[in-house]
Amino acid sequence: MSTADAPKKPRETDDVPVPATLRKSLKNRHIQLIALGGAIGTGLFYGSSESIALAGPSILLAYLVGGLAIFAIVRALSEMSVEDPKAGAFSYYATRYWSKRAGFISGWNYWFNYILVSMVELSVVGKFVNYWFPAIPTWVSAAVFLVIICAANLLGVSKFGEFEFWFAIIKIVAVIAMIVGGLAVIIFALPTASGVRASFANWFTVGNGFFPNGLMGQNSDGSWTGLLMALVVVMFSFGGTELIGITAGETEDPKTTIPRATNDIIWRILVFYIGALGVIMAVVPWNTIDGKSSPFVQIFDSVGIHAAAGILNFVCLTAVMSVYNSGLYANSRMLYSLAKQGNAPAYLGKLNSRGVPVAGVLTSAAITAIAVVVVFVWPEFAFNYLMSIATIAGIINWTMIMLTEMKFRKVVAAGGAPEDSELAGLSGQEALDAIHFKLPFAKVTPWVVLAFLALVVVLMCFSTSYRIAVIAGVIWLAILFAAYQLTQAKK
Repeated sequence: MSTADAPKKPRETDDVPVPATLRKSLKNRHIQLIALGGAIGTGLFYGSSESIALAGPSILLAYLVGGLAIFAIVRALSEMSVEDPKAGAFSYYATRYWSKRAGFISGWNYWFNYILVSMVELSVVGKFVNYWFPAIPTWVSAAVFLVIICAANLLGVSKFGEFEFWFAIIKIVAVIAMIVGGLAVIIFALPTASGVRASFANWFTVGNGFFPNGLMGQNSDGSWTGLLMALVVVMFSFGGTELIGITAGETEDPKTTIPRATNDIIWRILVFYIGALGVIMAVVPWNTIDGKSSPFVQIFDSVGIHAAAGILNFVCLTAVMSVYNSGLYANSRMLYSLAKQGNAPAYLGKLNSRGVPVAGVLTSAAITAIAVVVVFVWPEFAFNYLMSIATIAGIINWTMIMLTEMKFRKVVAAGGAPEDSELAGLSGQEALDAIHFKLPFAKVTPWVVLAFLALVVVLMCFSTSYRIAVIAGVIWLAILFAAYQLTQAKK
């Protein structure tokens, strides 16, 4: 029988029955937009007003510095993802190249972090719906969107990719429209509501110049402000960019797609954060951005386009859906990976005929639903304490990625690379040189990033709203360590 007559292997899609395994159905366009969408959310559309108030125009430097740190973190993760693409990236790599305890802590920390983030997103979705339909109870909106997103994730990974692709497109179009509109106001010298002529010179002439609050200073009420304090807010607006590592195990061509998406992150940060906020502060005097409305709404309101509030409300609604969609996907794959490591109940490691860890999806959705109920019943407790853990959990996750990357290189140099990797059989410097997608300056970069993250934690101690997160982080790590010891003792 000729090769042409040989029976063809079923193509791995969500619609063709093949043995239960994760499907490599995510295409390049999916990964590109998932990586981009992860960096654009309500933190940019609304949270940027807080960072601008802290640092003024110098916030652009904070986003640049923070963006470089995030780029290094994602590069470190992608180095491992390209050589060893697996679901539940952080937890799997920590287990494989560090220890089972590290995998347990990394995986459950990330899972719980996204449960809390999803909780907050679902709890505020009702506010966006009430903009048009004030009579609908907020809990009804939360329940409806939870069911919709859960159903989308059960359809298969390619369907998740399509949902996330279009969610990201909406956010991207909104940001580009704002940048183009703002540039038009500047170029054509259109009149603005503030009476201040739109110009990039406003960065240096409005409200005590480019560094109005210096590197760090104290207000009359005792609160701290300045460029360094803004770094805390900036870093947490980048949460979600590491999702690219989770997708590696279900990507068609990780060796090509992951590096391309990772390298583009720095340009996305420059355009979508620095570019957008730079234009905003050129059109709207930075000291008039008070946080009562989004800076994106203010820039259009300033030139008489009052429909901007409704448009941005729609964009933020899709952004919230996008975050929960990504969160549920990431959490289900993390539970699947933890189960395969023996760090979670075995039922979470089972897949259906579409390659979806159904138990992981449904379990994560159920826990999120309970968390949302907690928000509605005890909002002060939920936002003050649970979100503090979510805040510090991001720092813990990034720290463990950098530490794991260093462990990964030691294992590779010792000849312990994955058997199906091109590094198999190599050791020493030869193995390190053969890494397909290297972290730049790998001997120094992890330590620089770890020092930067430590600085962010120290700065959090100066902020009343973030100080509790540091305390919660210590307690949270103690709980994770104790939980691991308890599970091992039972075994």
